[in-house]
Amino acid sequence: MATILLQSVGSALGGMLGGPVGAILGRAAGGLAGAAIDTALFSPTQKREGPRLGASRIMEADEGAGIPRVYGTARIAGQVIWGTRFEEESETERQGGKGGGGGVEVTRYSYFGNVAIGLCEGPIAGIRRIWADGEEIDQADHQIRVYRGDETQGPDPLIEAKQGTGNAPAYRGLAYVVFERLALERWGNRIPQISCEVLRPIGDLERAIEAVTIIPGASEH
Repeated sequence: MATILLQSVGSALGGMLGGPVGAILGRAAGGLAGAAIDTALFSPTQKREGPRLGASRIMEADEGAGIPRVYGTARIAGQVIWGTRFEEESETERQGGKGGGGGVEVTRYSYFGNVAIGLCEGPIAGIRRIWADGEEIDQADHQIRVYRGDETQGPDPLIEAKQGTGNAPAYRGLAYVVFERLALERWGNRIPQISCEVLRPIGDLERAIEAVTIIPGASEH
C-alpha cells in the first residue's frame, strides 16, 4: 500500500522539479521508501528457539551403594547424593530485519546444575584433581566446595538454602563435593560423570609429614 502511494507521490514531485527524468527518479525513491514502510508494518518477525530440555538428566546414582574407604591416594568415581532441577537461562538475539520490520528472533537456552557428589569415608586431606566424563577440569573455573568428611562439618549453604534451615544434612563422616551452577552445555546439557583424586593419609606418621626435601644428584632425601 505505502509502496504504490509513495511511488505516485515521488513521480509527481519529481516530474514537477525535473521533468521526465525527475519523475523516474522520484518514482524509484518513493518505491524504496514505501517498501521499507510496508516491511515494517506488514512483515511479521519470525521467532525460532534453540534446543530446550524437557527433563533433567542426572548422572548415575546407585541406591544402597557402599561407601568406599581410601588409603593414601586414589581416584574415586562419585555418587550423586543431592541435586536440584536444572536452572534455565534464555538469550534472544535478533537477526536481519533492517528498518524495523521482519527478521528472525533466535532464542537460545543455557542450563546450569547444582549437585553434591559423595566420594568416600572421611576425613580426607583434600582433593587433588577432578575429572568430568574422563576429562580433567580446571577447578578455578567452577564453583566447587570440598567437604572432608569429619564429624564436625556443617551443611553446605546451598543445600541449606534449597532445603530450608534445619532440613539440610551435613553428611558427617562422608567426604563429598558440591558443584554450584555448573554450566552443562559442555557435557550435552547433563550432569557429567564425576571422579576425583582423593588424598587420605592413614596413621600418625603420614599425618606428621609436612614436606619432603630431595637433594638433586645426591640420591638422598
